[in-house]
Amino acid sequence: MLSGGHLLSVLIFFPAVGALALLLLRGDDHKFIRIIALIVSLAEFLFSLLMIRAVPIGAAGYHLEEYLKWINQPPINYHLGVDGISLFLVILTTFLTPISILASWKSIEHRVKEFFVMLLMLEVGVVGVFLSLDLFLFFLFWEVMLIPMALLIGVWGHERRVYAAVKFILYTMAGSIFMLIGIIWLYNATLVATNGAAGTFDLPTIQLLLQNGSIALSSRSEMLLFLAFFAAFAIKVPLFPLHTWLPDAHVEAPTAGSVMLAGVLLKLGTYGMIRFCLPLFPGASRRAAGWVAVLAIIGVIYGALVAMVQPNLKKLVAYSSVSHLGFVVLGIFAFHNISMQGAVYQMLAHGISTGALFLLVGMLYDRRHTFEISEYGGLATPMPKLAAFFLFVALSSLGLPMLNGFVGEYLVLLGTYQRHWQWATWAALGVILSACYLLWSYQRVFFGEITREKNRTLPDASAREKWILATMAVVTLWMGIGSTFITARTAAASQDVIDQVEPQRPYEAAAPNLASPIGSKPQAKRDSSSAVKALSTERLGTR
Repeated sequence: MLSGGHLLSVLIFFPAVGALALLLLRGDDHKFIRIIALIVSLAEFLFSLLMIRAVPIGAAGYHLEEYLKWINQPPINYHLGVDGISLFLVILTTFLTPISILASWKSIEHRVKEFFVMLLMLEVGVVGVFLSLDLFLFFLFWEVMLIPMALLIGVWGHERRVYAAVKFILYTMAGSIFMLIGIIWLYNATLVATNGAAGTFDLPTIQLLLQNGSIALSSRSEMLLFLAFFAAFAIKVPLFPLHTWLPDAHVEAPTAGSVMLAGVLLKLGTYGMIRFCLPLFPGASRRAAGWVAVLAIIGVIYGALVAMVQPNLKKLVAYSSVSHLGFVVLGIFAFHNISMQGAVYQMLAHGISTGALFLLVGMLYDRRHTFEISEYGGLATPMPKLAAFFLFVALSSLGLPMLNGFVGEYLVLLGTYQRHWQWATWAALGVILSACYLLWSYQRVFFGEITREKNRTLPDASAREKWILATMAVVTLWMGIGSTFITARTAAASQDVIDQVEPQRPYEAAAPNLASPIGSKPQAKRDSSSAVKALSTERLGTR
């Protein structure tokens, strides 16, 4: 019987309760709206920390599982679970939400209630995606997440906000259609495998049927299914050349929207690759790995080069995300435990460092109402504290040792080098280029003579802004020094994914006491219909 309690359900729906409470308040009661939104988001963050004890070090598999029958036909179940990979992604989401609320404390002045409702509902969708173990439930939360993000851009964005919001929706929905087709295809395959007796959308069950041979996919069918899922996730990353929606969305979004978009939403794509593409379609993943790595390396170098020539500071940070997420995709498709852990770590580090960069750019925009680098210069004189924080975050983003950005990139390159030294060599250029565009932009914004008289009297960071930036800086430093706290909990889950892609390959960095991957039991050849029935009854606590 599943004994996870209801912590995961609380994590998903508690922000929705907070959003409902905000809707009951008067629209002009801005003070209490902001306070309630902040309290709800902080409580959600504290709840998410309770999951850490539930994911033991060195243990693979899902924990805190919740399983409830929802729809009988087709059989859609409310199935949740968390492992070492999704654990810290949920915590990252719940951490960045109160940061985003604090960052919007003064800058959002119209439709305040609706803005914070959208932020909390965005948190509902993202957390639901990370915790769902039913394919249809996953798709449902995936779509729910799009609506508040599009509204944050389209209603509270800048001049071209409607264009950016529509482009974001069109790109993401196009990928979602392919993923939905893949989900329905897999469901029909489970019907065939069980002679129409027990079709399912349940992810662990489908993995079991694929691995024990009950669902037999031809090489062509497996590749088509892989591409259907991969297209949706590659657009969300975004992977070159599907990235063109990202700069527009970032530039036009409000600061909180950019923080959540870069910090969390982009990670849904890489998370989907780890959770679905590799375990469900291992053969296709191996065949496509070379092409995916080429696209990832192009994204690393191309994103850095385009960022280097950007006159717009916010667009520069946006293209840096294209470069940094290329490292994540490369680490995933190198199929090495070290590179996989590096990919997961880079997802978390990028969420903190790039989120902090967008916060800093938003603080500059609040003072000058422009993102053009040419409008700044010499800002270190009137605002030394903001300049110091900006330099610290830029150094973390470019991968300075002892800060969070270094750990992820180093592990990705190290693991990739052990499998394909050519891939690692080309990707290493991205580390050099990131130092170029980040330090050069910092020089143009904060050093030199003040060429605009308006800049001489700009106020330095306020107390609220210093608390926000100090919190981000502490987390950045802690992740750089105490990285083993995270990697010790992601190692087993990472190895579990790799074992499903290449089960015969030994790995030097394998975590101790790894649990057996799904479907590797001696009775793997048992009748498929009885396998589904046994798994289902176990989850219902009837066995």
